Amino acid sequence: MKQRKLSFELKNAASELDTLCRQLTKFGNTIGLSQKCIFQINLALDELFTNIISYGYKDKGDHRIKFVIAYEDSTVVIQIEDNGVAFDVAEFEVSDPKNTLEDCKVGGLGLHLIRKLMDDIEYKRKNGKNIVILKKNLEDT
Repeated sequence: MKQRKLSFELKNAASELDTLCRQLTKFGNTIGLSQKCIFQINLALDELFTNIISYGYKDKGDHRIKFVIAYEDSTVVIQIEDNGVAFDVAEFEVSDPKNTLEDCKVGGLGLHLIRKLMDDIEYKRKNGKNIVILKKNLEDT
């Protein structure tokens, strides 16, 4: 079984988006992902990370967001862990993007994008932390 893993932490700051993109690109190139696949995963992670830093913390203090990216059996598995407010990204109800602008509720369009780009999303809350697991099946790309 071909398996590789990368772990890193980022501060809860928009300036860390470049580091997130570089880390994913480096990992993707190491395991031979297509540029299209790297782009799709990066777009999903960018959206999720931006939501965490924008809405996840009640204070303006420094927080760390942990990422573990693994390649296992033709699947990229990404675990994101933060100590922000509880938010189940997998169950949040999003507006149908086919609705007119007037019919759409505020929020959730980015989550719709994440769901379209990734093959599976799991959420759990453990020890005061949000744990989101995203999966991208490479056999489908």
